Amino acid sequence: MITGFPANFYVKFAGNLIIYQYLSSPFMLYNKIHLSKNYYFCFFHNYTLKNVFGMKETALYRIHKALGAKMVSFAGFNMPLEYSGIIDEHLTVRNAVGIFDVSHMGEFWVRGASAFDFLQRVTTNDLNKLYDGKVQYTCFPNGKGGIVDDLLVYRMKQDEYMLVVNAANIDKDWNWLQSQNKEGANLENASDSISLLAVQGPEAVHALQKLTPAPLDEIKYYSFVTDQFAGIDNMIISATGYTGSGGFELYIANKDAVMAWEKVIDAGKEFGVKPAGLATRDTLRLEMGYCLYGNDIDDTTSPVEAGLGWITKFTDGNNFIDRDYLWRQKQEGVSKKLTGFEMIGKGIPRQHYNILDDKGNIIGQVTSGTMSPVLKKGIGMGYIKTGMTDPGQFIWIEIRNKILKAQVVKMPFYKK
Repeated sequence: MITGFPANFYVKFAGNLIIYQYLSSPFMLYNKIHLSKNYYFCFFHNYTLKNVFGMKETALYRIHKALGAKMVSFAGFNMPLEYSGIIDEHLTVRNAVGIFDVSHMGEFWVRGASAFDFLQRVTTNDLNKLYDGKVQYTCFPNGKGGIVDDLLVYRMKQDEYMLVVNAANIDKDWNWLQSQNKEGANLENASDSISLLAVQGPEAVHALQKLTPAPLDEIKYYSFVTDQFAGIDNMIISATGYTGSGGFELYIANKDAVMAWEKVIDAGKEFGVKPAGLATRDTLRLEMGYCLYGNDIDDTTSPVEAGLGWITKFTDGNNFIDRDYLWRQKQEGVSKKLTGFEMIGKGIPRQHYNILDDKGNIIGQVTSGTMSPVLKKGIGMGYIKTGMTDPGQFIWIEIRNKILKAQVVKMPFYKK
């Protein structure tokens, strides 16, 4: 630490030019003058955080800062982790309505006469089940039995689809699709031009109805309309979300994002709307047993092992990548399964903690874990050897050198 400067001012060498001043904006970069090993005094230059680290900011970044959100780096973006606290935000979404900025997610357009054939081959679900205005959850198989990413497919019309992919996988997914595009579909990466708001909770429909002529209560789950919203024309209003509490996701041009956010906040005041961050999104999805890419699914786990057989459709003519391999897994069984469990007593399971049997043998690892704000107990998921995955069976979690008892349960953990 350099003396004589504010406590939040820390300068450390990394490459030729690096300055760290927490995550405040504007960020500051300096020319270094050597003081001691790895520490430097520097002259002032104005740079943004994006300039220095390549970290992106959503169109709502300044709103998050003004609200006092705790900001963190996630998937190359400076994102709000929490505002009023995880438990408060979590219970607000379960009981009322919360608003999330999830503009870091990626959006790809797939168009043309070959769009259907291309997507039918590179995803595991059956696009024949889609119609205009319908959404489908699916995944990209990687040709080796694993998963490139999980995603949503929106059918806009017969020859036009929108894909919504995980933020951390935007470049990976884009490169994968380009490499697999032997059908010659027209691909467009629109990720940098679209903002995405997730307005979630039982009161979301009432709050948002004040802002659109579209009859929101008539939009079925995993369906969408394109209509006016908050004075913005042609907005995609989608009855989707990753919280298990209902609500909508709004796809917006970046230039309209701030106005849309402010109008949702204003319309939702009477229903107790609050902004919510990524930490709350994680506890909400985990209570529902929803997979998180990078934790519960990745390039080494198959959709059959992950309990995603319901999006792996072996219908006639659906000749997707890895179909034969995954069919054998379905018929012959797998050696491990993604399994949910609840702690019997105190203890919070975390990713990479060992899962043990009653003899102390390691039978798996935790992939996701947290303290459930609703259930008020530790919950988690992990890949466990087949034969130890039946609901009611006891397992043990190694938590900080302690072996704590848990019980396998059927997911979701949170039941409405």
